[in-house]
This record gives sequence, structure tokens and C-alpha cells, in this order.
Amino acid sequence: MSQGADSVKSILFALGAKFVAAAITSSGAMLAEAIHSLADTGNQVLLLIGINRAKRPPTPDYPLGFGKSIYFWSFLVALILFSVGGMFSIYEGWHKLAHPEPLTSPWIAIGVLVFAIIAESISTWGCLREVNKVRHGRSILRWFRESRQSELLVVLGEDTAALLGLVVALGAVGLTMLTGNPTYDAVGSICIGILLVLVAVFVGIEVKALLIGQSVEPHVEREMREFLSARAEIATLLSMPSIQLGDRAMVAIKARMLDPGTAANALIDAINVVEVAFRARFPEVQWLFFESDHVV
Repeated sequence: MSQGADSVKSILFALGAKFVAAAITSSGAMLAEAIHSLADTGNQVLLLIGINRAKRPPTPDYPLGFGKSIYFWSFLVALILFSVGGMFSIYEGWHKLAHPEPLTSPWIAIGVLVFAIIAESISTWGCLREVNKVRHGRSILRWFRESRQSELLVVLGEDTAALLGLVVALGAVGLTMLTGNPTYDAVGSICIGILLVLVAVFVGIEVKALLIGQSVEPHVEREMREFLSARAEIATLLSMPSIQLGDRAMVAIKARMLDPGTAANALIDAINVVEVAFRARFPEVQWLFFESDHVV
């Protein structure tokens, strides 16, 4: 969607093709993927809204800004993925099990699914490229657990679920074609639903932690502590709580300062020097509070 009208047309074309294929073939797995794609399209809009609103400047009522609003919208996406995507797919599969229907023109579904798998693979590859820029050598799973970028978590979760769901749908339609047994199609829809529910739960858990208020990422916190401990002005770093606020952060530093001398403003000057250097090293820190303990 970020590439303008052509991307929007492509999304709408692929989405329409899935619904048409589902209607023609009577495939529950195909319909489950079409509903999932519809939910994904709506979710991208919600994420764009969240990213835009998170950029609003602070106000007297919201002195720390609106950065955390992206977490709310990301959590909303997880709920939609769970309900509209997952639960509907399970319901559709259960319905097909109770009232089986033979597939008609299944090659249409096969063609649409193969095309969708290729397109979704490209999308997932693009998302992984962005993830690799911020992984810092961590495994994908560890990055997923430690990342504070909820929008990237959601997109990776959605892309992974979509790609796996398409593969399951293709397998279900293929088995139904080979055996003539529509049960495989129904089971495929249920499997897609379970997959979406699991992804939604995992994404929801991670975003919930961000909504409550997590610190900056562990590797960033280690770098901050190492930076402060190496400063000549600081004798001992006592504490450094932090909170991630969207793409910005708040950090509160409490430290024992080395004896700055007898000048009246020497301690304040030393703190100011550390703050300037700290902000230059970690530009994502928008709010910085520095408290000096007794001088040693």
C-alpha cells in the first residue's frame, strides 16, 4: 500500500480473485483464505492509522506523546486476526464437515492459490529484510520476543500466517481433487483457522506487554549501561529504568557522580555533558531524566 495506487489495485485484484474462486469452486479452504486476505487488508489500514497517530506531538494531557498508540492499533489487528480470520475459518471448516460439498472447477482455486503463494512469498521476503535490519544477530524467535516494534511484529505474523495458510489451502484443495473427498477441504479450512488463532494469540501477547509498558530492547539497554559506565563523569550507575513509547523512549538515570570540583555549577555542567552525549548516541531517547546521588 505504501507504493501508491498500483499496489492498492493489486491488493484488490488478488482479493477479488480469491472470493471469485471461492464462489466458483465452493472450496471452504479457498473462502477461508479470501476472508483472511480481507482481514489482512483492513489490518494494514489500521496499522497505517496507528503509525500516523503515533507521530502526533505531545500535549498537556499527553505529555509523553502518542507513541504508544501504535500498540493499541496493533493489538486491535491481533483481535481482528483472531476473530475475523481465525474463528471464521474454523466455523467455515466445521460447516463444510457437517454439510460437505464437492469442488467444482478446482483448477481455478489451484491457479489463484499458486499465484497468491508467489505474491505472499515476495511480501514475506520484504518483511524479513526489514526484520534483518534490526535483528542484530538474534534469531527470529528471540527478536520476536524482544522487539518493541509492534507494527513489524504484526506484519511478520500476518505474512507468516498468510503464507502458511495458502500452502495449507493448496494442499487441501489438491487432496480433495485427487481423492474426491471434500473432507480434506473442510479440514484445511479448520487448520487455517487454528493457525490464524495461534499467530493472533502470540502477537497479542507480545503487544499486550508493550501496552503495559516495556523497557527498551535488552541489547539497547546493555549499550546504554555500558555507555554510561564508561563516562568519566560517572562513578557508579545506580539505576536506569526505561520505557519504550513507540519509536521513542523515556530513560531515567540515577548515578553517583565523580567529584566535579568546587565550582557552583560544576555538577550541573557534568550532568549536562553526559546528557548531550547520551542523546547523541541514542537519538531515539526523547525524554531523559538524570538524578545525581551524593558525590564521592
